[in-house]
Amino acid sequence: MLDLQILLSPERLQHWLAALVINGVLIAAAQRLPLLTRSGWVHAGILGTLLLGSLDWPGWLAVALYLALGSLVTRLGYRRKQEQGLAEGRGGRRGPENVWGSAATGAALAVLSVWPMAPVILLKIGFAASFAAKLGDTCGSEIGKRWGRHTVSITNFQPVPPGTEGAISLEGTAASAAGSALMALVMLQLGLIQGGPTWLLVALVGLAATLMESLIGATVQDRFPWLSNELVNALQTLIAALLAMGLALRFALA
Repeated sequence: MLDLQILLSPERLQHWLAALVINGVLIAAAQRLPLLTRSGWVHAGILGTLLLGSLDWPGWLAVALYLALGSLVTRLGYRRKQEQGLAEGRGGRRGPENVWGSAATGAALAVLSVWPMAPVILLKIGFAASFAAKLGDTCGSEIGKRWGRHTVSITNFQPVPPGTEGAISLEGTAASAAGSALMALVMLQLGLIQGGPTWLLVALVGLAATLMESLIGATVQDRFPWLSNELVNALQTLIAALLAMGLALRFALA
């Protein structure tokens, strides 16, 4: 009962209301940017409210930078990917399903962090790893489809066409590692994670979860019609968060 009273205190409610208003204003101003669909912007406003209300500006900025970096990578070589039939639809704009496929895990961990006595450091490590994995996945997929010279299946390393579920390439894997490391660095610079060892853990877990996502795509996704790309993305971020938090506890980083 005491925990609930703290969460519903006037100060906390005012904080959430301010987060809602600020995000409403920001989303209204940003809608002309070619990043999201109209409904995607609405859901981004909901996500932004959750992040600003829970992790304050560092959490909000981390995900805004994730969105900007992911959109930039998606547009690299976009015309060529269009010609090959490998480009993202809607001109690379993300919809609500993309927003939550990428951010549902991180948003849940962010909201949990405001609960009294929550293990905030541990939850932030999971939050960071979920977005490191997602940016790693985006970088690997988009760069691999455009510049991967030898694309193989992750299950048997036999050649497959670019864009095949579970396909990997040397170039794409290197891009995944770079994307994960970059997102982990953003989290470090914003103060959401602390110290070089934690940065390394988040970066490595992000890469590992990206490879696991490819394995899921190659072995399981086609067997279940309901297992969409967005659900696989959400599963990838959940794996990254759980793995990072488990290892952080194992190595006493949280």
